[in-house]
Parts: sequence; structure tokens; C-alpha cells
Amino acid sequence: MITRRQFLFSAAALPLLPNIAHAITPGQEYEIITAPIETLDPKRVEVMELFWYGCPHCFALEPDVVAWAKTFPKNVYLRRIPAVFGQTPHWIPLARAYYAAEVLGLTEKLHHDFFNAIHLSGQNLNDREVLLKLVHQLGVNRKQFEKALDSPEVNARISKSQRISGASQAKGVPALVIDGRYQTSVTQTGTPERLFSTANELIALAQQNKKH
Repeated sequence: MITRRQFLFSAAALPLLPNIAHAITPGQEYEIITAPIETLDPKRVEVMELFWYGCPHCFALEPDVVAWAKTFPKNVYLRRIPAVFGQTPHWIPLARAYYAAEVLGLTEKLHHDFFNAIHLSGQNLNDREVLLKLVHQLGVNRKQFEKALDSPEVNARISKSQRISGASQAKGVPALVIDGRYQTSVTQTGTPERLFSTANELIALAQQNKKH
């Protein structure tokens, strides 16, 4: 297991649009997505974070993703997707928890608490009763959250997450998809530092593409 300390570094210290000191290569540090994924805002560069609440590596990387996103210029934005791959249907309950928070406008309030409950407190949020008890303790209306868990809106977002996860060509999480066209991860880059520097270079490439 990679520890939080091993992952932590000052993402903010990385320049967002660096001068490329060394070339990044498709098939090595990143993959070109064969069928680009539609982004929420085609006028800006989307940075999609694919994650799973149960993943210790996602938990360790999350503070750095947050710090890094704060360095984005106005034409770059972060989008989170709780991944559900064909081989991971057991990830759906935690994806459902994320989307229930999202449809209720509670993502910022609950996102990090869900991570902390699992990885710091050892709570099994796949158990609906444990999840509902937690959100109640966090000041959220339990009945409203439970209704959202099974809502058509959440079901639709789960289905979309499954499509995006498959289309991303990611082999696991955490992974980043830049502008729906490029996918990278720590597995591909070797270190978190190289993940963010690679992603910065892909952001710069995506920005150049939008100018043409």
C-alpha cells in the first residue's frame, strides 16, 4: 500500500503550463483515447479525476489533486467521476453515495468525509445503514439522502459513469483524463510528481489544440 506520506508533495509548486523539459510519449506516460469523451464545457480544458472511495491510493492523492486544481487558470476545470468499470460492479454503492451528495449539492460538504470515514475510521460505507448514519452525524437529512441514493438522477449518473470509465481506457484508479482525449495515471508515470507534470503538459497540449 502506498501511504499518504509517500504521495504527498507540493502540487502547487508545479507550474501549470511548464516548458517541456523532456518529451512525454503516448503509450508510456499517457494514452491517447481513441474515441474522445465528451466534456462538460468544450470551450475549456476539462481535467477529469477517476476515483473510487475505497481506493487507498485515491485517498492519498486527493489532497494533492485539490491543491493542484487551485492552480488552474479560468479555462481549465476539475471534474470528478467515481469510476465503475465492467469488472468492478462492487464499486457502485460508493459511486451512488458520491452522486447522491452531488444531486443534493453536498459534494464539497461530504466528499472528503466519505474518504476519511473509510480510510481513517474504518467504516464500511458499502453498508447503507452505516452510510446513512454517517450523513446524519454530518448534519444531512437522512431521509432526503436515502431518497437521493435511489433517485432516477443518480441512476442516470451511475450509467454515465460506467460509460465514461470504459471509454477512458484507464486500467484502474486514480487516473486523470485531460480534455476527454488523454489519459494518464501514477502507474503510467511512475510517481505522483510525474503524474502532475505529465498532466500539466497534456493541459498545455489541449489548450494549443483549442486554438486551431
